[in-house]
Amino acid sequence: MNDFFAALSADNLSYLLQGLGVTVGVSIFSIIISLIVGSFVGIAMFEKIPYFSSLIGTLNNIVRNLPLLLIIFFTYFSLPQVGIRLPIFWSTVVAMSFFEAAMLSEIIRGGLESIDKGQFEGARSTGMSNKQTMLYVIMPQAYKKMIPPLISQLISLVKDTSLASGIVLADLTYRGQVVYAQNSHYIVPILIFMTFAYFVVNYLLSLLAKYFDRKLA
Repeated sequence: MNDFFAALSADNLSYLLQGLGVTVGVSIFSIIISLIVGSFVGIAMFEKIPYFSSLIGTLNNIVRNLPLLLIIFFTYFSLPQVGIRLPIFWSTVVAMSFFEAAMLSEIIRGGLESIDKGQFEGARSTGMSNKQTMLYVIMPQAYKKMIPPLISQLISLVKDTSLASGIVLADLTYRGQVVYAQNSHYIVPILIFMTFAYFVVNYLLSLLAKYFDRKLA
């Protein structure tokens, strides 16, 4: 019991919570960027624009079948070779956004294809342009159906931020490793704290999803 309280001392908790802040920061930026990019990619694949949609779909399939850790390593170690140097934080955000956008785009494309064709025809018969139809009629209905798989994927994104400890991002996972490296008796208390922290973040994300689900009902 003494080891438990020693592991979760004020200094260690402060250090771990700073890491949790990094994890949440990476997650927020990655979620926003991947949702925006994934929406554009998903719509582009759905619209079946000659050549362009096929090209985007092929690139998307390649990204989806690559390990996320490989993309993180590529972003952090390879981009400087072509003159693009990013801090660890932003390298992680770029890698996570790139990978998650590919995943989300498939969910979005599937959601759009689930909407009855009559909705498109009905909106266009009222004089709406293709853009207006997509923005005001189709997307709200599609996102309503996509909320469960989208949230599931975004929760995976939050958990996957732990992979960035491989490039020494000072997130919750990396800082937890630093703390229990001081004393082997700290391993279980720190893992319990990390489990609780990740659970709280993902649970709050699921509550946010339920809120939006009710708003779109």
